Amino acid sequence: QMLREKKERLGVDAAKVEVRFEELTVEADVRVGRRALPTLLNCAVNAAQELATSSHMCTTRKKPIKIINGASGTIRPSRMTLLLGAPGSGKTTFLKALAGKLDSSLKLKGKVMYNGEEVNSSTPQYLHAYISQYDLHHAEMTVRETIDFSSKMLGTNNEFEMLGEAIRRKKGVINKVDQDLDSFIKATTFGEGSNLTTNYIIKILGLSECADTLVGDEMRRGISGGQKKRATIGEMLVGLARCFFMDDISTGLDSSTTYEIVKFLQQMAHLMDLTVVISLLQPPPETLELFDDIILLCEGQIVYHGPRENATGFFEIMGFKCPSRKNVADFLQEVTSKMDQKQYWIGDENKYQYRSIEKFAESFRSSYLPRPAKDDLCRTNNTGKREEILTSATRRISRWNIFKACFSREVLLLKRNSPLHIFKTVQITVMALVISTVFLRTNMNHKTVLDANKYMGSLFMAVVIVNFNGMTEIGMTIKRLPTFYKQRELLALPGWALLSSVFLISLPMSLLETGLWTSLTYYVIGYAPSFLRFIQQFLVLFAMHQMSMGLYRFLAAIGRTQVMANMLGTAALIAIYIFGGFVISKDNLQPWLQWGYWTSPFTYAQNAVALNEFLDERWASEFYYANAKTVGEAILKIRGLLTEWHWYWICVGILFGFSLVLNILTIFALEFMNSPHKHQVNIDSTKTKTECKKQKVGTRNASTGQVALPFQPLSLVFDHINYFVDMPKVTS
Repeated sequence: QMLREKKERLGVDAAKVEVRFEELTVEADVRVGRRALPTLLNCAVNAAQELATSSHMCTTRKKPIKIINGASGTIRPSRMTLLLGAPGSGKTTFLKALAGKLDSSLKLKGKVMYNGEEVNSSTPQYLHAYISQYDLHHAEMTVRETIDFSSKMLGTNNEFEMLGEAIRRKKGVINKVDQDLDSFIKATTFGEGSNLTTNYIIKILGLSECADTLVGDEMRRGISGGQKKRATIGEMLVGLARCFFMDDISTGLDSSTTYEIVKFLQQMAHLMDLTVVISLLQPPPETLELFDDIILLCEGQIVYHGPRENATGFFEIMGFKCPSRKNVADFLQEVTSKMDQKQYWIGDENKYQYRSIEKFAESFRSSYLPRPAKDDLCRTNNTGKREEILTSATRRISRWNIFKACFSREVLLLKRNSPLHIFKTVQITVMALVISTVFLRTNMNHKTVLDANKYMGSLFMAVVIVNFNGMTEIGMTIKRLPTFYKQRELLALPGWALLSSVFLISLPMSLLETGLWTSLTYYVIGYAPSFLRFIQQFLVLFAMHQMSMGLYRFLAAIGRTQVMANMLGTAALIAIYIFGGFVISKDNLQPWLQWGYWTSPFTYAQNAVALNEFLDERWASEFYYANAKTVGEAILKIRGLLTEWHWYWICVGILFGFSLVLNILTIFALEFMNSPHKHQVNIDSTKTKTECKKQKVGTRNASTGQVALPFQPLSLVFDHINYFVDMPKVTS
């Protein structure tokens, strides 16, 4: 409250935001019946059908289904709104539609407006925030670092410095404000963090004890599940948005923790004039009382939207009463269920008829008006601030700041993942020593073609091992993709910022690994005794390593799962080796397979290292083969490789070109491909629900409340079961 008052006095107050939605409908196209199952055959048939449909060769067999059906209402600022509904009722889709985060594959109809202005791509991102129900974080980062990164991406890392600037602008009655601000900063500053916004959020969420603890995962010890949920909430709260849409934030939390978090959110909503909508599955009574309004969503339709205290009264008018022993939240979700509705009927049992969801929604729209006069007053007061909201987009951070935030995070992750990079370094060192002993220079001559063939084998192994060492990018990229997809959606994290940071971080690691290999093998094996040749071989291997890392990053980005990425990586590895010109010479390839030779990156790496070695003076012994006059040229001719020196620089340039193109393609894959773990709607279950809700129980026999079960009921009987544990002899 002190922060709010000081902002108002200093002229940096933010406007209230009222959310209105009119005839909001969200549709999805789903496949019918067995074709919806994700089998290998179905995936192949569906892909072929999608291709044929895009070519207008056939029509799609998908059917539209309404996830949200004609929802209308108003969500007022300075109030807490609870979104209730059974699983599968459309709560997540509804929240994403209000937050403007709806998936592009869904069809949106109707309007969502903030203070009368329709939400679109030009709406400032900091006005609204969607908090996901999934806790996806980098396991190697601490809680403070996770929230601090979100603060940088949302542009609030210097939010409290605005007060200092306002103080410097106003030279009047500032002493009291300055003292209060100084006390606030001292109260929220703790530890080593310098971001006041991050410190503030950490303290009010009760994360002070674990602020500098790693988040952790299945393989790394970290914070608890409840603390992860708080960190997830803190990621978006740190944005200081005006509208918050929170999806199932109680998942994995006990009731007391949920109450504390909701209590804090209630205080923020009331004191900071925020618009807050929270989805909970089964809130306890004490948590329910913290909310001001309730939205009851059933099968995509709003059955009730109004003050919390009037919810039971509306259903009592319809003939259903909540017992005193019953939790109101459970009553609201069960009263629309066909199996549970009858127990709440307060009239004559013989006159009971099932009230469908459509009847409740129609009765609510026609006879119940939950909109107080304050709505119009709020809209009138905020009309003058629309321009301020839409023109205050200067809080959007620049691309340079986005890059700095991503780059600093990647440097941090590099340090935390140092055991992996140390292992890679040790691995390539051991492999270099092994290969050096196999091709030891004491057993290597350079006078005949057979001697040259041995050197060709060692060069092949160098390119192969450097390529293999880049395959670790598959696992590292797959591991970071779920978190990236979440941050791309919620923090507007661009793919170029992530990939450019990863690419720059990989340069010194690539230099180290290829430098170690070249240093340990070049003179031990006995390649051309020239420092210039040494540097040129190092350059080829460095370019090959960069190409390899770019290739496997791209395959991971389009595969998106570990299984698919490994399959694509193995297939690509086999292809580039077969067409690389060593396993099968270019002269032995069929003419219609020549394209494979020129498109394989291995071709250019093998040609470059071979040219660098065999065009040296020590391979200039006379040997006539075809048009070749030396031993070096002869081995190149026999292997079907290039023989002119200028091809060395062309091959190196093509390898760097491969790396550049593959990294650009990876950026496009990160930007436009969606997460493979998105929820899919099943048409069969929806049909069953639709048919079930359209049935009316008109007769007395049908009103017995008995439902035919789809399985044979069995009885389980147990009697005199004891469970005990023998006490240790020491304690007994």
